Amino acid sequence: MQRSKVIIPADYPALVSASPVLAELNRVADFQLFTDRPSTADEVVDRMQEADILLNSRGSLAFPESLLKRLPRLKMIAVCGIGYDSIHLPTATQQGIVVCNVPGKTAGIVAEHALALMLSTARRITWMHQSMQSGGWSAELSQSLAGRTIGVIGTGHIGCRMLQLCRAIGMKPVAWSLHPDQQKATRFQFDYVPLDTLLRESDVVSLHTRLSAQTQHLINAERLRTMKPTAILINTARGAVVDTQALLHALNEGRLFGAGLDVFDTEPLPADHPLRSNPRVVLTPHSADTTQEAIDLLTAGCIQNIRDFLAGSPQNVVNPEVLSG
Repeated sequence: MQRSKVIIPADYPALVSASPVLAELNRVADFQLFTDRPSTADEVVDRMQEADILLNSRGSLAFPESLLKRLPRLKMIAVCGIGYDSIHLPTATQQGIVVCNVPGKTAGIVAEHALALMLSTARRITWMHQSMQSGGWSAELSQSLAGRTIGVIGTGHIGCRMLQLCRAIGMKPVAWSLHPDQQKATRFQFDYVPLDTLLRESDVVSLHTRLSAQTQHLINAERLRTMKPTAILINTARGAVVDTQALLHALNEGRLFGAGLDVFDTEPLPADHPLRSNPRVVLTPHSADTTQEAIDLLTAGCIQNIRDFLAGSPQNVVNPEVLSG
């Protein structure tokens, strides 16, 4: 019996190829891995011609309708993470492609990164570090966080862990979600509030919601204007949840203390992008889950999803309607 073929078309920067767990994939399928990014859609199609299964490392490539329709052999997409906004789900479903993600496994690791961005921005660690490396000795006025309000947008696994971490350093937690869950609020000891209230009253706003039509530019110019001029915005969710130009205007006009960003509209972030030179911003390259532990967990989760799919019992399916088609 011929084994299924798994293609990993763009493991760049390295994720699954950096994990010894990847060797387990050989037990269930043949696979081919590319360690660079294809420059055109035609190149993606060329790499994917023999694929029964796509393993989308980091969600690093987008698969819109036009591209999926050029891959008639494809039966499954295993997303190496929780986010699946890079896949056009209606087309995948129409073509009978099962899409699976890896939810929850790295929530604590991503929340740690969000906390690090918050602390670095609030205490202006990056700026002082750069000054000292240049020979300076000038302390920047920073913010302490104990007693301040943390507003978390999105109360999935990551958002709830972020609330826990912030409570541990003495912050007051509030949250908003498209899908509020009072059991979570009781368990993690926070209150749900209206979005405008959260933005108006929070000293730090941390984004942990998935990208959808409802959350595209959720943080726009109008909502940024409701935030305190001393507030900090943290984004480890998806770049397009924030209107980047509106954020830049707010920062340049001194209407925010700062921002800590791990995700961007365009990735990699262009070398000349104004965010790179903005002194109020701490940047990391979509690396919130780039620890060896996280890489191994995500890779193992992907391989298990592939194993379950090949066994006829797919798990973590984000388009379940495809199973009844």
